[in-house]
Amino acid sequence: MSNHPVQKHTMYVGGLAEEVNETILHSAFIPFGEIKDVKTPLDLATQKHRSFGFVTFLEKEDASAAMDNMDGAELYGRVLTVNYALPEKIKGGEQGWAAQPIWADADTWFERQQQEEQMQRLQVENKASMLAAEELHRKKLAEERQGEKEEEIQTKTDPMAMAEAEVLNPTNP
Repeated sequence: MSNHPVQKHTMYVGGLAEEVNETILHSAFIPFGEIKDVKTPLDLATQKHRSFGFVTFLEKEDASAAMDNMDGAELYGRVLTVNYALPEKIKGGEQGWAAQPIWADADTWFERQQQEEQMQRLQVENKASMLAAEELHRKKLAEERQGEKEEEIQTKTDPMAMAEAEVLNPTNP
């Protein structure tokens, strides 16, 4: 994540129901203080918002109060996520809103994180099973070499037969 300072005036509002528009969003947040700007970036394909928006307050304190009160609140039956917006989420003006491919990323960021963690887990598991396979292979080679030596020593007797004989007639009590 970037280390830009968060915008204390602008709130990211996630989890919006489809029927929520900028007017409704404005009405929902106006009780907390004067609002400078409300945006719900549209998906170009569907011309619907992508279930999140931004509310910019004139005063930091109002934004903070809105976050305290609205995070986890319900609007049109959907639970909202409200927190400070990161600067890259709100830059770019009107053009930027619709044009930025980063938008899709904002929603899938957590998904990507999880996928990366999963990939790393798989890599670790694959590495472990490869090491185990190598270890097994080494043991097998060592046993074969060991077996060859034993066969040289006891060309007359099958080592398995000898072992069985020992088990069947134990000589020492």
